[in-house]
Amino acid sequence: MADTTDVRWRKSTFSGGNGACVEVAELADGAIAVRNSNNPGAGMVLFTRAEMAAWVKGCQAGEFDDLT
Repeated sequence: MADTTDVRWRKSTFSGGNGACVEVAELADGAIAVRNSNNPGAGMVLFTRAEMAAWVKGCQAGEFDDLT
């Protein structure tokens, strides 16, 4: 598991009381960690910068809108 001891987690401004709470952090090796801020001990998903860029572009293009 990646070391997240000294990272700064940032919570999405779209996170709210509805259980949709997402946080991201940049790790020392440049990877991006994503976790559920309501349950941070449950683990995280790690992305390379290229993977995160592809994910964000897909979200902006509406490619995953059918999942919400």
